[in-house]
Formats: sequence, C-alpha cells, structure tokens
Amino acid sequence: MITVGVEEEYLLVDPATALPVPLSEGVRRTAGLGTLAERDEVQDELLQAQVEVATPVCSVLEEVGGHLLRLRHAVASAAEANGCRIAATGAAPLRGTTPVPVTPTPRYLRMEGEARLLVDEHLISGMHVHAAVPDPETGVAVLNRIRVWLPTLLAMAANSPLWDGQDTGFASWRTIVFGRWPVSGPPPCFAGISDYHERIDALVASGVIADRGQVYWQARLSDRYPTLEVRCLDVQLQVDDAVMFAGIVRALVATAIAEEKAGAAPVACAPELLQAGNWHAARHGLNGTLVDPQGRPRSSGDVLCSLLRHITPALEDAGDLREVSALVHRLLRDGTPADRQRRALAEGGLPGVTGLITGVAPRVEPGPAGPAVRTHPRRPR
Repeated sequence: MITVGVEEEYLLVDPATALPVPLSEGVRRTAGLGTLAERDEVQDELLQAQVEVATPVCSVLEEVGGHLLRLRHAVASAAEANGCRIAATGAAPLRGTTPVPVTPTPRYLRMEGEARLLVDEHLISGMHVHAAVPDPETGVAVLNRIRVWLPTLLAMAANSPLWDGQDTGFASWRTIVFGRWPVSGPPPCFAGISDYHERIDALVASGVIADRGQVYWQARLSDRYPTLEVRCLDVQLQVDDAVMFAGIVRALVATAIAEEKAGAAPVACAPELLQAGNWHAARHGLNGTLVDPQGRPRSSGDVLCSLLRHITPALEDAGDLREVSALVHRLLRDGTPADRQRRALAEGGLPGVTGLITGVAPRVEPGPAGPAVRTHPRRPR
C-alpha cells in the first residue's frame, strides 16, 4: 500500500471584516500547545496571515480524513482564541491596503527583498498531497506519467475565484498568482533522476532562484521525504474533498508505477499544450472543456470519467473505489468549490462568501438601523 500525507494552508482573517490578519505566531503557539495537535503539525508560511498543517503518514483514506478534521479543529479553535478565523480558500477574497508582514525567517525575508510585490500578494493557500515512491528513479518515471493529469486535478480543485472583492473570471486565481514565480506550472519531462537533479541544480546556479525550495512545479519529488508531491490543488472547502484528492493522487502514482513496470509508453503531451491546458483549467474549472492528457479539447465530464477509468484498478486495490468515485460524481453534480463561492456571492454577497470559507454561517438580525449581518460558528468540515 502506498502511504500518503496531506498538507493544507489556511488564511487567517478578521471575523468582522474578512481581511487577512498577521496572527500566525499566536495561532501556531496556541494550536501547538493544545491537546489536538502536535507542535510540528502546525507550521508557519510565507506571510504572517497564513498557517499550514501537515498530517502524519497515512495508510488509508479514513486516517487522512480523521487527521485533517482534527487539525482543522485545532487550528480553528486556536484562531478563535486569538481573535480571528481560518479561511479555507485558495485566495483571499479581500485584501487590506497595508501588506501583511512576512514571517521573519532568513529565507522569507530574502524572498521579500527579491520580489516584494509577489510576496505582498501571496495571500493564497494550497493543498499538497505526498505519495510514497519506492526510489527516486521510479519517482521521476511517475512524475513523467502523471504530469499530463495535472490540469484535470487543478480544474477539479479550483477554489479561488475572488480577489479584491470581485470575481476574477478565473476558477483558480491562486494558480495565476503562483504562476508569476520563475519556476512554476507543470513540470517538464525528464530523462531520469540524474537529469532531474542536474536541471534543478542549473536553476539554482543561475541565481534566478535562491534554493531548491523555490522550484514551484505543480508536481515534484520531495527533498525531505521519499515521496512525490502534487502541489497544483487549491485548499479545499471540505475535508472529504481533500480526502478525494488524496485517493486520486495515490491511485495515479500506483497506476504510473504499474505502467512503468509493464514497460508501457507514457502519454506524450507537448509542453506548450500542457501549459495552455493548465491555464485553461485555472480559467474555467469544470465549466466547459478541459485539455485532456493527449492535448485534445473534451468536455470536463468526459475527462473526469477517463481519469476514473484510468485509475480504477489502483482504487480497487486500495479499497478506495467506492468512496472516491462517489465524491467525483458529487463534484460533477454540485460543481467545484469555486462554483460554490460564486453561488455564495450571488446569494449573500461577501458576507455569504466569508461564511462559506470560514465555516461561520451568516445570519441577519434586525437592529435600529435595519438588518445587520452577524455570524455564528459551525464545526469544521
């Protein structure tokens, strides 16, 4: 069984204004000292209005869901204790006029000095899935095979349509913001592990990026763990959707390993088509067509059905087929989290969006000056 782990990033927002607030140190300290989370499970991020959680290594999807619920609850409780809320959205719907301070580590301060505006606007949150690979050479072979599915995963996970209080026209604005860094987007195809390391070393040697951590490809080998890391996903509104992606990524990796062992040729997709398909997925989500792994335009429903057929044997082997297929069909029926944010905006304005992404449901109470929006907490999802 291929083990998996999940990392989720959250924004910290003011409960009244929904603006990002630089309270990560207090939230991390409170969550790390509580009974629900270990200190190393809650980490800082680039900006002081962000926190990241990381699950332990998991063997079954039930573990993934249990740990994410536990960690979301721990961080949500810590945020409330520090006067803010966590927001499970890929991009901040609102930003203040004053930039959020950078977390004062040498690496982050160096990034701020090199790309100030990019850092100021890095109010985005992703979800990363780590899947174990037996060795780095196999990891590169898997990377070459799953890269063609990254636009599909991106479209499914889109959860960042709003920016500065307005609809951007993109389902995943986070993808566009992240794409401004020098090394980002779908990874290239590699000749093997030596080629992989040589090309990353050349990028660092060029001086354009400061270290290997700034290789922001949407899938890469982890430098810390014996895993392949898929990074193209917006953080999800609900835990069960995050669990769905953990199951899909694990099945894609298992399928790629099986194909590599069988000597099957990987699907070829020209890099320019893959990049274009990635942008198209960020623009439209599942509303319309997707560029499939062969570079052809097809309906999003057809591409998702092809993905399920591709990974069904691996899902069956892991015991995940029923759960993952049900969640994929729910996604096709109800739309992406970006679609839900847009519906919340149409029905309740920005207070409705804030309620959706923070799990704090808006309600209207009459007052002397007319109806006023108030909130009440819901349990983490």
